Amino acid sequence: MLAILALILCLTLPLSVSASGTEADEPAETESADGSSGTKALAAAVVVGVAAAAGAVAMGLAIAKSVEGMARQPEASGKINSAMMLGLVFIETAIIYALIVAILIIFVL
Repeated sequence: MLAILALILCLTLPLSVSASGTEADEPAETESADGSSGTKALAAAVVVGVAAAAGAVAMGLAIAKSVEGMARQPEASGKINSAMMLGLVFIETAIIYALIVAILIIFVL
């Protein structure tokens, strides 16, 4: 979802313009002041920022609910704790995937 948002952001911002004032057919060898590197940086920042914020909120909610569950049923704290850790790993994996997408946006696109 975040990757699609970043790609849309990269593709909808203005294309590079050649010296004659028309859109360039081929990308320039070096990125000039046309804003393409700024667009990539903005897209990468959006991807990582949204993913990190959503992941932090999700982790906080998961920990709060698991502590609440352990307080209600102390005998099930082992199972609750391992399920919470597994969920936190999945949340962190999604954040790392967003970081990888941001790196790909910066260096590949």
